Amino acid sequence: MTMELSRRLFLKGAGAGVAGSALGAFGFADAEAANAAAIRPFKLTGTTETRNTCTYCSVACGIILYSKGDVRNGEKADIVHIEGDADHPTNRGTLCPKGAALLDMVHSKTRTLHPQIRKPGASAFERVSWEQALDRVARLMKDDRDRNLVVKNNDGVTVNRWATTGFLAASATTNETAWLTYKVVRSTGIVAFDNQARV
Repeated sequence: MTMELSRRLFLKGAGAGVAGSALGAFGFADAEAANAAAIRPFKLTGTTETRNTCTYCSVACGIILYSKGDVRNGEKADIVHIEGDADHPTNRGTLCPKGAALLDMVHSKTRTLHPQIRKPGASAFERVSWEQALDRVARLMKDDRDRNLVVKNNDGVTVNRWATTGFLAASATTNETAWLTYKVVRSTGIVAFDNQARV
């Protein structure tokens, strides 16, 4: 079949095609609605990004926490996603299986959120405030140090040794914080000082 196509027919057909596709592109058809329905919304839109350090081991990988809820407006921030920090020099965005499961740990029903104590003879823990917990730790440490500090050894040399209490430090910290922790712990005379990295 032979079809005669003049310049005028060609321009009319091309113009009609351009007009139809333009109307569809400007939203005068269901094409945009179907396209929007097919695209999954980006789950991190409107979240707050916070950089932190993974809590599991001594490697101290960098993580990014994404939370919804504006704390400045009195809303509760809820962590919705955790991923490795690609800009962190230690892990460069990768996470081990434990680090990849951080979100499950954050939302775990068995996660301890508040300090608790179990009094002598009691069968259950009771919740206390942070002030009570820190005061109790300080009081018990002071009492133990007063009872057991060895000021001088058998030769009369000053040693200021406190061997009945130990201290376990966190390893996911900066060099400056680690240095200060070491100085504070050693200044009390504590001999048994170890790090999470060796556990």
